[in-house]
Amino acid sequence: MKIDKLFLRRKSVRSYSNREIDKETIVELLNATRLAPSAVNYQPWRFFVCSSDEIKQQIVESYPRKWFETAPLYIVACADKSQSWKRAADNKDHGNIDVAIAVTHLTLKAAEMGLGTCWVCNFDANILADALNLDKALEPVSIIPVGYPTEDISLETEESKKRKTVDEITEWM
Repeated sequence: MKIDKLFLRRKSVRSYSNREIDKETIVELLNATRLAPSAVNYQPWRFFVCSSDEIKQQIVESYPRKWFETAPLYIVACADKSQSWKRAADNKDHGNIDVAIAVTHLTLKAAEMGLGTCWVCNFDANILADALNLDKALEPVSIIPVGYPTEDISLETEESKKRKTVDEITEWM
């Protein structure tokens, strides 16, 4: 699939079928994710694939929404602050940026594979960290529900994406 069509296909899915996702498919998805660039190539990320009913219920407690419960699995993306690059001039930590780039790879690969995702950041980080028993260096950045969508994820148009124009986001100097 050409990348421009893939950009249009990727959308936030909020309704998933109960169809199971096999491990081979998940590994293919994560393989694309791990190829993302990162600052100084430190790759300071850790991904938790959560599909057991017990852990899924705990994740839902961190973001209690009906639509969210329909996902057959969640991938929790974390920044490892002990491994992330910090800019020398001001000590800016690039871990969250690196994880965001990797999650972009994940969501685009999922769309190419016919899977739906939704980038969720509005969760209780403490509940999520406790549920996953995270080390203090691991900061949860996002939860990505993954599954086969019940809604049509066929190609959208640029107009239906509701995005700002190039002129609205660009300063020419």
